[in-house]
Amino acid sequence: MNLTELTDQLNSVEEYEREPIPPKAVKKWQSFLGMYAGEHTAGTEFVIGPLFVAHGVSTGDLLVGLLVGNVLAVLSWALICAPIAVRERITLYYKLEKICGPSLTKTYNVVNGLMFCFLAGSMIAVSATAIGIPFNLPLPKLTDFYPNSATWVIIVLVVGLVTTLVAMLGYNLISYMANLAAPWMFLVFVAAAVAVLPELGVHSIGDFWDVANAKIWTGVPIEGQSKFTFWHVMFFSWFCNMAMHIGMADMSVLRYANSWKAGFGSISGMFLGHYIAWVASGILYAIFLQNAADKLAFAPGPVAYYAAGVAGVVCVVIAGWTTANPTIYRAGLALQSLSPKWKTWKVTLVVGAITTIAALFPALVMRLLDFVALYGLILMPMGAVIFADVYLLPKLNLATEKAEKNKLSINWAAGLTWVLTLVFCLALNFSVGVEVFFLGLPGWFVAVGLYVGLSKILK
Repeated sequence: MNLTELTDQLNSVEEYEREPIPPKAVKKWQSFLGMYAGEHTAGTEFVIGPLFVAHGVSTGDLLVGLLVGNVLAVLSWALICAPIAVRERITLYYKLEKICGPSLTKTYNVVNGLMFCFLAGSMIAVSATAIGIPFNLPLPKLTDFYPNSATWVIIVLVVGLVTTLVAMLGYNLISYMANLAAPWMFLVFVAAAVAVLPELGVHSIGDFWDVANAKIWTGVPIEGQSKFTFWHVMFFSWFCNMAMHIGMADMSVLRYANSWKAGFGSISGMFLGHYIAWVASGILYAIFLQNAADKLAFAPGPVAYYAAGVAGVVCVVIAGWTTANPTIYRAGLALQSLSPKWKTWKVTLVVGAITTIAALFPALVMRLLDFVALYGLILMPMGAVIFADVYLLPKLNLATEKAEKNKLSINWAAGLTWVLTLVFCLALNFSVGVEVFFLGLPGWFVAVGLYVGLSKILK
């Protein structure tokens, strides 16, 4: 394929950025089952599972906390995000423009797009830790912020280029690759964890609980890491994708669904990825810590290689890639509002460049738990605005999609809701000491209340 043919193919990709999805583009629920499994049995799992170990979660707190939190996450997708996505059949960004006005939406989209870029960048970095094994790449540490070698920079740039090219080809290819990779990645996660259990001292099912408490989820954090409890695990597993479900970002993908019930497809990602894979990667990290001279050294690639050899390395590479791809795709849709006349692939190219630069910094991986919680919190209030605009304002005889109907550049009710909700959350954090993991739930209710109240006052 020459450059002209590639450009023609890219220009032919139609993502319906400013119109409802037509019936011909609607997809069956199986497409979303595979997409969620691929996206959430992915690169983040090689990081989050080990970080729970590093933060000293106990075995019981982990297993029960993940169960409760992931059930709540699935219900958030199925009962809050998916019904609105199927009803509207437009992207989050176009819906916000109707409610909030073009100026406020552009501000939101820049913040949203950059947050997605950073998340995708962390996954490119995860893949790079595996590709760097043959090159004796120095392991980044839990305390690292800047790149630690020229080899790291080169590998990240190559991985970023490939990931961006795939994301430029649109949703259909992303969905296809996720469906193809998900079953295999999950099997590698489980097989690798099972393979190292005897080395930890587990020779029968009856040994597991005692060994898990003594050597894996011991309840004692690594030096320099804070202590996590059941509540940390539950709220993190519920809200690590807060931007996607109650923040409504997945309107942009669930708009393709033939029924709101496709939101239950998230169960594949939550329980294969955010339960089993987090448990499995925690086991892999425990064996790594048992043999590591430097307890602060951390890289998903070598951890997987020790347990599963080349298959583990390939799994890490593809896992990081299948997470980065849809995230770059979402970021491209967000930033396209700055230049609506640009084709989606051109915006995605710019987004890929930003993402790759962000991936150069290992701190994105090492502080992933905090970053994921923070980016969801920042984007969450606008999801609450959409929820209130769709369900509550009509019952109160208040105008919906106010910016579009009244030709407003900014809907100040929505803008003030966003700002005041984040001020409220910041106040809880600084004055009372509420950690970022716990701010999403009260913040969402505050945002809904603020938007309804301000819409009535400013009507």
